[in-house]
Amino acid sequence: MDFFEQQHRARRKTGRLVLLFVLAVLGIIALTYPAVAFALAALTRDPKTQVSLWRPELLVGVSAAVLAVVAMGSLYKLSQLRGGGRVVAESMGGRLVDSGTSDPDQRKLLNVVEEMAIASGVPVPKVYLMENEQVINAFAAGFSPDDAVIGVTRGCIELLDRDELQGVIAHEFSHILNGDMRLNIRLIGILYGILVIALIGQVVLRSMMYSGAGTRSRSSNKKEGGGLIAILAVGVALLVIGYVGYFFGGLIKAAVSRQREFLADASAVQFTRYPKGIGGALKKIGGYTLGSNMLNPRASEVSHMFFGQGVKTWLGAVSATHPPLDERIRRIQPDWDGVFTKVSMTDRAKEKTTRKLAKLSRGQARAQAVAGLAALTAPNGPLGGSTQQDPRPLEPAIAQIGNLTQRHIAYARDLIDSIPGALTDATRSTFGACTVIYALLLDSDPHIASRQTQALRDLSGGPIARATTSLRQAVDRMDPSAKLPLVDMAMPALHGLSPDQYAVFKQCVSHLVREDKRVDLFEWALSRVLIRRLAPKFEPGRRTDPRVRYYSLKPIRQHLSNLLSTLARYGQEEAPRVRAAFDAGADELGLAPPPELVDESDCGVRQISLAVEALTQVGPRQKRKVIRACAACITADKRVSVAEGECLRAIAEALGCPMPPLLPGQPVV
Repeated sequence: MDFFEQQHRARRKTGRLVLLFVLAVLGIIALTYPAVAFALAALTRDPKTQVSLWRPELLVGVSAAVLAVVAMGSLYKLSQLRGGGRVVAESMGGRLVDSGTSDPDQRKLLNVVEEMAIASGVPVPKVYLMENEQVINAFAAGFSPDDAVIGVTRGCIELLDRDELQGVIAHEFSHILNGDMRLNIRLIGILYGILVIALIGQVVLRSMMYSGAGTRSRSSNKKEGGGLIAILAVGVALLVIGYVGYFFGGLIKAAVSRQREFLADASAVQFTRYPKGIGGALKKIGGYTLGSNMLNPRASEVSHMFFGQGVKTWLGAVSATHPPLDERIRRIQPDWDGVFTKVSMTDRAKEKTTRKLAKLSRGQARAQAVAGLAALTAPNGPLGGSTQQDPRPLEPAIAQIGNLTQRHIAYARDLIDSIPGALTDATRSTFGACTVIYALLLDSDPHIASRQTQALRDLSGGPIARATTSLRQAVDRMDPSAKLPLVDMAMPALHGLSPDQYAVFKQCVSHLVREDKRVDLFEWALSRVLIRRLAPKFEPGRRTDPRVRYYSLKPIRQHLSNLLSTLARYGQEEAPRVRAAFDAGADELGLAPPPELVDESDCGVRQISLAVEALTQVGPRQKRKVIRACAACITADKRVSVAEGECLRAIAEALGCPMPPLLPGQPVV
């Protein structure tokens, strides 16, 4: 399904979730009020109260108390989850996988995640390994693609081959691209707020157990005894009501989750074009003794996030967060024979992977990668023409936002392998990742580059300036289209900066960009990507995904005029061509009256930045129009430079619409 429609539906689903939550809270109030009324009747022994339990003032008080408890519980849980995916992963016992690891299983996992991220146009997420979980399972968590993490179990990386692991990771990337993660985190907070009622009941009962016997022994007063019984009844009632509410909350979670799992399975097949990958993973879950049920006691909180059913449920399929395995497999492989794949956790799987990787030296791998890239872009290759593997014509790039294909994955894999080893190795550490970003910003003019290096030396010291200079030749040798993917690869390491280091890093980037007294499209695109992806962690007050304020483009017509005028004038000098490019973009917007071409003095990257800031507040369907308009403007001259392509992808990403890399010969619109 269209990415923008998915985003629109995700927002509508959030609204439905709020409605269901309100209904669940009203149900809790309806159950709590009679329990409290009966308890007060027992305490007061008032005949009038016993006859009439309808007390409007009591209903108001109970309603206010329930709302306050549920709201505070939900807000407390959501405040714990402010750290995004990292908090969820650590709560599940996840350990951050070192980007420089030499472990073959972990290296395989990181490579697959890296390929999927670059192919889909999202930041490379951090990867967490749940060492103590021998089951086959995984999850994606975060508020947005910028703070997303991927978590996998030990059983997942040891029992699945590369194709199966890729199918699982593709499934999780579907959740990242379709906006499921934010909804999933909100579910955790909402359900915890309902569960607080039950926790209060537990506290009441425990306090009665510790103090009730002594009180009864010291008092023979029947009224006091009746009061204790009433308090006990309230505790039991709160416990029951809380778990009844949690049960219905679980049904809400299951209903929301199951359909999203079907969609994610279908997306994984679409991404990889290999149903046997994700199908094989599901078959192994069914044939594995431990299956996918997690051991972590907090797994029930995040059960709706997992690839497979993470916990056993009391009522089976009714409250299951995932569809049955056989149903999921048959939707992927209708001709499945119904037999699950028997697997067991042994050392053989790991030894096999180790031997396989040991056969391929680093030099051989690079030679094969270069050869693969040449074959990939050949006239008869997957990206240059039709093949038996995937005979479909290349779809327009705009249509594939949020919907990558196997071509994108293959292209990303070979693009990564074509990057000089010195650069890819540097992205594995925080120090090296900084030098990679600095090296990408060094100017081609030796005099300007010398001033930039001196600024680096003054701001961050000699070692980092020398390391940056040493990478200069490697940057010059690489394919220009690999620059932004290289930034993607550096992101996990850049998240390891301390707040002080980030402040210095940001200052260095600013100096490097401004040293030549001009900001070109690539520098703007790189700066924009860095801000969007690092701000959620280091600048919490800065929102990268503001709420929707505009459901029409008319209120921001002037920003659209500035944006399209700047893009039309970039690389165009003749007035008729500028006008043609601008009109091509304006026509895509369909506004009446249409935007107007502005003077050259009012164009530039500053105007692009201001326009993008305003456009982040429009709805998904309006964003689609804007991106199509930008693409039409850029392609009006029938060619797209690397800088223009990177600028278009940076605009799309700034609007929360991850755009896969442009494939050779692929039309943009």
